[in-house]
Amino acid sequence: MEQGAQAHGFEADLRTLERVGAVVTRATGVVLSRASVWRLLTGRLRWSLQRPERRAVEREDSEIARWIAHEWPRIKKGP
Repeated sequence: MEQGAQAHGFEADLRTLERVGAVVTRATGVVLSRASVWRLLTGRLRWSLQRPERRAVEREDSEIARWIAHEWPRIKKGP
């Protein structure tokens, strides 16, 4: 799984319990429940829960940086 989900034939590079379970089944022939996959990942492998960061498609980082540099200090000084 360190290669990423796409390396195992999944469309998006997102690891879910179901996907990890499917990879384990393909590699070993052993079918694991979601709870067993969770215990394997968090216990033996010491992986932690990660959630993808959600960002707007319209996001403009340069505009955000400008706002933080120029507008935020002015607002922060307020009454």
